[in-house]
Amino acid sequence: MAWGQGARKPIMGLLFRAQQQAARGYSSSAFQTHILGVDAPQNGMFLRRFSSQVSSSEQMSLIKQLRERTCAPIKDVKASLVSCNWDIEAAQKDLRKRGVVLAAKKSSRTAAEGLLAIAQDEKRAAVIELNCETDFVARNDVFQYLASSVAKMALSAQGPGQLFLPFGPEYLENMSINLDHPKLSGETTVQSAVTEVAAMVGENVKLRRGFILSTTAHGVVSSYVHTCPQPGLGRIAGLVTLEAEDSSASLDALKTVGSSIAMHIVATKPLFLSKELVSAAALENEREILRTQAESSGKSQMAMDKMVEGRLRKYFEEVVLMEQKYVLNDSTNIKTVLNDLSKEVGSKVTIGNFFRMQVGEGIERHEAADGSEPVANAA
Repeated sequence: MAWGQGARKPIMGLLFRAQQQAARGYSSSAFQTHILGVDAPQNGMFLRRFSSQVSSSEQMSLIKQLRERTCAPIKDVKASLVSCNWDIEAAQKDLRKRGVVLAAKKSSRTAAEGLLAIAQDEKRAAVIELNCETDFVARNDVFQYLASSVAKMALSAQGPGQLFLPFGPEYLENMSINLDHPKLSGETTVQSAVTEVAAMVGENVKLRRGFILSTTAHGVVSSYVHTCPQPGLGRIAGLVTLEAEDSSASLDALKTVGSSIAMHIVATKPLFLSKELVSAAALENEREILRTQAESSGKSQMAMDKMVEGRLRKYFEEVVLMEQKYVLNDSTNIKTVLNDLSKEVGSKVTIGNFFRMQVGEGIERHEAADGSEPVANAA
């Protein structure tokens, strides 16, 4: 059959290019994929790339839908959709599988932002710190939901007889947690949930630490959270237990005063409950500083000793909760507030325990947090 000159030129050009590609080591199927832009499976059947069958507007719609479903970064959403031939269900599964890898890559980055979450009842309270890299992620509803869920998990996991229990992430990581959020649902472990959220938000997310505070006596656990985006979440938390000797004493007044003392703890950062509980090391260190300052005055030894003792009382007012001026009324101190409360309820009221906690405290900003930093607290 004769070929016209116009028909022969494209065919001859294609054959010439095939010879060139063969010389470079291309297989027949690879050449056809390279030249024609089609996928060439080993069975010899050729399928045109699926992306060519999805319009630009459809691609943008799928990216938006998957982004809304998962909260994953747009670049990861698009990569999964492309690798799954724009099948949104398959891409969502792919994102979840890749979450572990993505979270591992980010795990060395410093996570010093985040939230504290509190869960409590009348006798117990649990607070956890969930960290991320930026305050923008801390405002994400999935991140906030996870923080609240883990705090509730910690409250339910408390063992008997533990009045003050500090714990690290390993305490909760392998426990099962049941989540019910449009973007994070089902039963999984705490660690898996943290990893999945890290993949969603595209940052390093870490469960750093937590505390559980309880009272077995006739009393209450009160809390206060500062900079609170929603109930039970914030950046600074104060917790305190108030206990009455008489088991018939009304607890309503204890709850009211307890909440104000918890707020006081957030504002004043006490380190010790009473003067008797100030550590010997802290006391000697402060005395040494005050002696050095007094010696520079050039006064007699007796006068210097009086200066040291006077300034030591000021130190107690700064770091001892019972000696601190009450933030709601600086004409009195916490010791007097408790005495007045005792008269009101007709029974002696004491502080059983307290602590203050702040997001990111103790984390070196240029290093990854290891979760082992202590928090200054009461007895």
